[in-house]
Amino acid sequence: MQEPIDHVMRIFGDLCGGPSPAVERLVEGFSSSFPSPPDRRELAVEAVSSALFFAAVAALAALLPHQHAFSLPLALVLMGAYAVASRVRFAIGYGFTVPTQLVFVPMLFLLPLGAVPLVVAGGIALGSAPDYLTRRSHPARLLLTPGDSWHAVGPVLVLGLAGLHQPELSQWPLLLAALAAQTLFDVGFSTLRSWAGLGISPKLQPRLLGWVTLVDALLSPIGLLAAIASTGSPYRVLLVLPLAGLLVVFAMERNARMAQALELSRAYRGTTLLLSDVLGAADEYTGLHSRSVVSLSVAVADELGLDSRERRNVEFGALLHDVGKIAVPKEIINKPGPLTPDEWLVIKAHTVEGQRMLDRVGGLLSAVGRIVRSSHERWDGDGYPDGLAGDEIPLAAAIVSACDAFNAMTTDRPYRAALRVEQALEELMSQSGKQFNPRVVRVLGRIVARPLATERAAGEQERPPSMGIVGVPVPAE
Repeated sequence: MQEPIDHVMRIFGDLCGGPSPAVERLVEGFSSSFPSPPDRRELAVEAVSSALFFAAVAALAALLPHQHAFSLPLALVLMGAYAVASRVRFAIGYGFTVPTQLVFVPMLFLLPLGAVPLVVAGGIALGSAPDYLTRRSHPARLLLTPGDSWHAVGPVLVLGLAGLHQPELSQWPLLLAALAAQTLFDVGFSTLRSWAGLGISPKLQPRLLGWVTLVDALLSPIGLLAAIASTGSPYRVLLVLPLAGLLVVFAMERNARMAQALELSRAYRGTTLLLSDVLGAADEYTGLHSRSVVSLSVAVADELGLDSRERRNVEFGALLHDVGKIAVPKEIINKPGPLTPDEWLVIKAHTVEGQRMLDRVGGLLSAVGRIVRSSHERWDGDGYPDGLAGDEIPLAAAIVSACDAFNAMTTDRPYRAALRVEQALEELMSQSGKQFNPRVVRVLGRIVARPLATERAAGEQERPPSMGIVGVPVPAE
């Protein structure tokens, strides 16, 4: 039950706070792409989407009864109002959401249902005209308009089949069904188009489109009241435009906050890299070691399926897990012989010192500081500084701990030569459930064993199923 709750909270965090790292990458990738024309793949997908859209509109126009006479002046007014509302843009990820529901809901009851999707498409095109004229968007992107209008088809289909042509509160179950159909068509077609045309993972779409769905759901009752008020006097629908003007202010604030969040995220990454460079300058081995731990840790995080926020924290935690050693004298770090008890106390303090340094930066790096602090805890509770055990240890810290130990074992140090990979992996497995998180050890073992499997594939006899790639028992999942 906890995983669905966590997923909802992550979506809510994206809506109310800053974007996730995955969304940040989309923003960076798409911020400069829209002045360019769509590529061949995107155009092909949009051509199919547009063809299907016009086929659906033609079928709806032919099959649905016409309870309202078509009025060209009213259609143009509603198209213009829709265009105005479409200019009020709240940033979400690499795109935006708009309060067009204020106009769309009345449109369903003021125009013949079969005409509504075409009027919506015209409103979207008209609302985008300033972007084309100012070259903020390439004119070829006008071809994407039909695909952006699919959300209008769902409610038209539901209301048309049910024969509801007047806004009646008593028909609220049917109205909710129309809203659900709008969401289904919008999310479904947006996800398919983004995946097929842009290569955006469907896993990201619920988080990106959650904000769109929320805005539509909250504005639909207001749109319904506007529809009721417009019965018998359709031009009263224009009374929703002052509300759209108020939303302009909120949209500007939201967009500014999103820009600040992205800039702050870049600042955190820059600070992380700077601290890593300082660490490398203070001790070359420690700096190189930290970078090696990063690649292993990120591979484990990917294999475990961590989301982009958790993956970023693992990356930063691995890069900075030894940052507290800046305060440790070099003669202790590079001592060729065993450390004295007092020297061990100094070394052990580096995790707390690392957290203290990152807490001074604050924000995202405070969370990374907790990973740094726990990166030397043990699964059996005998680690430091807090004696955490088992699942009390943050998963990110457990990943860094195992990858840190494996890298240290396979690297030459002043007091000992590096172990062979097979020996290090065997030692890692022997400490599963003692020093290290067993789940992390299994995944790390698979990752480390893959290159060895490639090297030994030629001419090597097949090992028994119970043995690992390098002859070390690998615990079952």
